[in-house]
Amino acid sequence: MSGTETTAMSEIIRHIRDLPTLPEVAQELLADLGNDETSLDSVNEKIAMDQAITAKILRLANSSHFGTNSRVVTIQQATALLGVRNVKSVIRTSVMSRQFPAVTCPGFDFRSFWRHSTATAVCAELISRTLHMKHDFAFTAGLLHDIGRLVLVTHNPSAYAKVIQTRLTLDCALIDAENSILNTNHVEAGLTLAQHWHFAEAVQDAIRGHHQPDLEDVHPLASVIHVANSMVHALDLNGQENDAVPLLSQHAWDTLALDEKECMGIFRETEMRCEALNQIFL
Repeated sequence: MSGTETTAMSEIIRHIRDLPTLPEVAQELLADLGNDETSLDSVNEKIAMDQAITAKILRLANSSHFGTNSRVVTIQQATALLGVRNVKSVIRTSVMSRQFPAVTCPGFDFRSFWRHSTATAVCAELISRTLHMKHDFAFTAGLLHDIGRLVLVTHNPSAYAKVIQTRLTLDCALIDAENSILNTNHVEAGLTLAQHWHFAEAVQDAIRGHHQPDLEDVHPLASVIHVANSMVHALDLNGQENDAVPLLSQHAWDTLALDEKECMGIFRETEMRCEALNQIFL
């Protein structure tokens, strides 16, 4: 393996440090969304300071999914119609997706990536609500569980194209192909980014353990993300050919103990909410 094909973790860390920090308004918004006592008026004030987020929220409010008879023209009208949950989903997805502009990498589909990430976030939130866990952390963790892939793709697109080709050629797990070609993987890169951007420890744990939720001392949120990730793959919500459903951890499944009725409800609502979000982001 040549030096150009090997991406050491130290290089990834330098790349992450070169990424822009989250804008101050974005940091405040994300912090407010994690605080159950934050008023909707306070969130509305901060939304109004970000034109891109404002446009997406208004677009969602006027989409066919919500079927309003009159045009929604203000943030106050939009948030009243959409509800706090949908507004939070739009803000988190908008803030995170624009930190990584698309680059050319053969075999990597940015639209498919964000479809999967958003669907996992929605599904994880629904699982957490069903189990009466803190669902705001669940959405963020689901959205970010594979964020390390974007770190690796934007750092070295040509090398990541080799990862994708290796995965197809050897019919192996993506993380194994990453370790083989890059000498690191999207879990390590994602965890480093989450630490750099000071995300909650529960979110960091979910990224670290979303493939191995039975790791010692890992937060139970890792099991939620692991199961949500598998469900979303099974529902084929990313629209990508050659997608495979990952093996489901017995530990994670037993930890959540979802029954069939709960699972079917989660499936239905995940599909409905993702269809609405995809209308404005994709």
